Formats: sequence, C-alpha cells, structure tokens
Amino acid sequence: MYEVELKLRADHGELRERLAAIGAEPMGTVTQVDTYYDHPVRDFAETDEALRIRRETDESGESVKVTYKGPLVDSASKTREERQTGVGDGETMVAILESVGFEPAATVEKARERFRCGEYTVTLDRVAGLGEFIEVETEAEEIDPAREGAIDLLESLGLDPECGIRRSYLGLLLDAN
Repeated sequence: MYEVELKLRADHGELRERLAAIGAEPMGTVTQVDTYYDHPVRDFAETDEALRIRRETDESGESVKVTYKGPLVDSASKTREERQTGVGDGETMVAILESVGFEPAATVEKARERFRCGEYTVTLDRVAGLGEFIEVETEAEEIDPAREGAIDLLESLGLDPECGIRRSYLGLLLDAN
C-alpha cells in the first residue's frame, strides 16, 4: 500500500466553506508533535526516508506512533511507502532508538482539522513556523488513479493542483532555517 498525498498552501477560512459545500464530513481536530530521527550510518536526507515518533493529542487523550516513510515513488505527488505502528510507551521508544544510535534531528508541530471526502482524507494543517496548508490523501495499491482522484478533489475545492508541494513539513522547516 502507498500513501498517495497532495499538499498545497491554502487559506483555511475559505476551504472550510468549500468543504461544507461539497458535503465533506468533519472528523475532528488533533495536535501533533513529530520528532524526526537521524539514522546512525545512513543519511535520510540523501535517501529521502524518514523515521519519526508522533505524539498526537485529541479529545480522547494522547497516543504515540512510530513511523517509517520510504522514498518518494511518484514525480507528481508525495506518494511513498509508509509503515506505522502504535507505541504503548513513547518514552521507552525514544530510549530504544537513542540506545541503538538514532538521534533526534528536528521537531514539527501542527494543528490538524480533518474531513472525509469519499475515500480521501482532507486535512487542514497549521504548521508552527510555516503557516496553513491542505493535504488530500488516501491509501492505495495503484498510484495513478488515487492521484487523479486527489487532483479532482483539489480542483472541486477551487485549488490548483499544479501548485502542489512535494517537500515534507520537515524539509520545509529545515529549508526555512
């Protein structure tokens, strides 16, 4: 399975109205603090990979997940293989990673408001230090039809998919500093 994702800078106020107009189902809000780690012998910036621990807080409390993201596999979107699992004890997971040589590299903090549009999740992100974005994503075995559906959804929201951003929030933050 691939995570097929398109991301753009976008004003959230207008988008909320457009999402309501197309019948998008609100899924709630969360805050996320993502800590990315450097590999002890491999440069993830060169291999276009990422390893992170995500602490997510919503109305039900906090959860922790560890995620590996493989290199981008599509030239027109942010599609990549992703593997993720829940972690019962975030502090122990951090200790394990650091014990085997991984070091914290950077942290990305964001507030997310999610909507369901058919098989797609639309997320309005407010990223500390970067501003407002929209992400449209789905999981799929076939990249092209999923990407085309995401493009259609962005266009139905009055956005130009040609303005897409393939860099991760981490990459954008590192570029800004």
